[in-house]
Amino acid sequence: MELIQSFSVDHTRIVPGIFTSRVDHLGEYSVTTYDIRLKRPNREPAIDVAAMHSLEHIIATYLRNDPARKDEVVYWGPMGCLTGFYLILKGNRPPEELYELMLSAFRAVGDADEVPGTAPENCGNYLMHNLEMAKWYAREFVSYLEANAGNRAIFEYPKAERLVTDGGLRFFDS
Repeated sequence: MELIQSFSVDHTRIVPGIFTSRVDHLGEYSVTTYDIRLKRPNREPAIDVAAMHSLEHIIATYLRNDPARKDEVVYWGPMGCLTGFYLILKGNRPPEELYELMLSAFRAVGDADEVPGTAPENCGNYLMHNLEMAKWYAREFVSYLEANAGNRAIFEYPKAERLVTDGGLRFFDS
């Protein structure tokens, strides 16, 4: 099997930021998956599960209610490694164009008085939320983005370099 695109990113060098993970062309339409990375993989602790769940609810609600973007949002959800989120949007734009949107979305977490959709009828694990920790992670990410606004590294994936033989075979580490 071929290694999927997201596993070709060098996770030992990635920093928090907003990255284009993949672009899928579906006929005349494009759909882009963005990696909204809050933590450095394997170097920082993963995001608390209950806080991650609350961030998911609040930001998904924010994005799907944003007048400028709500018709473009296909999906907002957590990464399995708990270091960030995937945002899937219709169309294809550079990650720099999502900078202000992500700042606004994460700032909205700080303004939240409650986590939307946390009744048993609305959520598969309605007791697993932590609004205060979600606010802490949101503030941390906003501060990081603001401090690194001019840093290209928050918009460009570090690619894993792979040895390629003269015969064109590409080697992957296990």
